[in-house]
Amino acid sequence: MSKISYYTEEGLKKLKEELDFLEHVERPRVSNDIAEARDKGDLSENAEYHAAKEEQSLLELKIAKLKEVVSNARVIDESLLDTSKILIHSIVKIKNTANNMEFKYTLVADSETNIKEGKLSVNSPIGKGLLGKKVGDVAEIQVPNGVMTFEVLEISR
Repeated sequence: MSKISYYTEEGLKKLKEELDFLEHVERPRVSNDIAEARDKGDLSENAEYHAAKEEQSLLELKIAKLKEVVSNARVIDESLLDTSKILIHSIVKIKNTANNMEFKYTLVADSETNIKEGKLSVNSPIGKGLLGKKVGDVAEIQVPNGVMTFEVLEISR
């Protein structure tokens, strides 16, 4: 079953560039490594050959998964999105009501997630709990450690 994910044009471009790199740079490099290892003799005791074959299978798996993601990706026209509630690609400022700490996140697709850059997956517990909320709403979100309560302070694009 295919899972549609929504991206900005920039996010989809990065995915396509990564796929192109894997197919046109990494795949030939790994094939060359296999050929060089094969030339070294007995394959049954050739650790380099087995390592290169393992790397090839992992690379092919990664390429296949990335192709599936790209084929199911959709670009969002952010100008058409409602800014009164939290949706994918919303920039949200929230406050943890337990300790009054404030956080600012952009809700993104799974493959664009990067907490250091403030990009939070819409499929994470907090991301799911914030979807559909408006400024002033309080979200009680079940996380692995229990329930966290956040107040929505701002929503922007």
